[in-house]
Amino acid sequence: MSREGEVLERVLAVNRSLARSLDLTTLLSQVVDTALELLDAERGSVFLHEPASGTLVSRVATGTGELRIPADRGIVGECVATREIVLVADAYADPRFNRQVDLATGYRTRSMLTMPLIGHDDTLVGVLQVLNKRGGSFGDADLPIATALAATCAIAIQRMRLLEEIVEKRRMERELEVARDIQTRVFPKSMPEIPGYDVAGWSRPADQTGGDIFDVIAAPGSVLLLLGDATGHGVGPAISVTQVRAMLRIAARLGAGLDHTFRNINDQLSDDLSDNRFVTAFLGVLDPASHRVVYHAGGQGPLLHWRAAERTIDWLTSSTLPLGMLPFRKTPESRWIDMAPGDVLALVSDGIFECENAAGEAFGNERAGAIVSAGTGAAETVARMVAEADAFRGSAPQQDDMTVLVLRRRAAGRD
Repeated sequence: MSREGEVLERVLAVNRSLARSLDLTTLLSQVVDTALELLDAERGSVFLHEPASGTLVSRVATGTGELRIPADRGIVGECVATREIVLVADAYADPRFNRQVDLATGYRTRSMLTMPLIGHDDTLVGVLQVLNKRGGSFGDADLPIATALAATCAIAIQRMRLLEEIVEKRRMERELEVARDIQTRVFPKSMPEIPGYDVAGWSRPADQTGGDIFDVIAAPGSVLLLLGDATGHGVGPAISVTQVRAMLRIAARLGAGLDHTFRNINDQLSDDLSDNRFVTAFLGVLDPASHRVVYHAGGQGPLLHWRAAERTIDWLTSSTLPLGMLPFRKTPESRWIDMAPGDVLALVSDGIFECENAAGEAFGNERAGAIVSAGTGAAETVARMVAEADAFRGSAPQQDDMTVLVLRRRAAGRD
């Protein structure tokens, strides 16, 4: 068999071997070993291209540790720029050669062959470089071998990186499913019985996990109400609002008052969250005997108070800054709402108010207010809010987490 036939057979064997590799490190080691064998070289390295940083990083290199090389400098820079094989017969006679690696390792480079690794979609995958041909220097006779080898290796590396991305994506999806399950479990499974009242809540994240939360906690002689909305949506905000809910539950078990609870949750979040993170939250206590809701609304608003007797809505603004922005020097003053028969208190996250249809029009306060002012039961109000927001949005994607919590005092003698 001719030399060309032997090379072709070897490259085909390499292709079959690389297709069986189970991970990228094993694959790159096989690439280097094959290059050393086919090109009769002493040392070799595979550099993977990192477009974001503009560098080439050696994942496998014989005789040296990891190297990070700017992708626009020296011999590798020319290889990247031209996407052509760069042959250097005498390294120390070439001004592009960087002697620092030799000085650091004690190795002397004589000749070099640097090959661009171009994927099937013309994407630069990396660079393959071999050093010091045994018994002489690299020459034109090595170029066909190098070309065939580089093409085969580039596609194999690209395929392996795509497989790793798929595996990582699936792993992340599994972890997000676990996170979603954990977050879903902290929502109330059922609402407490409140004499003279009905209460209902609902939440749906924009992603697999969300930055909204609600809770209703029965305590002796009172009921705690929570609606929280962390900046953003996803795993980070989900952790933040779950932390708020956990701290509230602990405070309730310890019998802490509203002001003390609100201040300590804020100060803890201020310690824990980064400067650009915060949680808007309504935290209130209903006294079913006096029919008064005392509350703090940290950045959460508007709050909808439907006054059944007057048939009007009070649009209540937030009472203080969002939780976690900065520690409180002084606990903010609480506010209160007196719930007359038939009154409704609706806590609605901005994912509802700002829900947009395909034309970019927002659902808005007016539509939400009309639903609350219908005077239906809490569960019916929540269901209608969800249905009408979804119908309004239509085919447009849900951009933000959506949450509703409705408290309604039953009308005397009617329900």
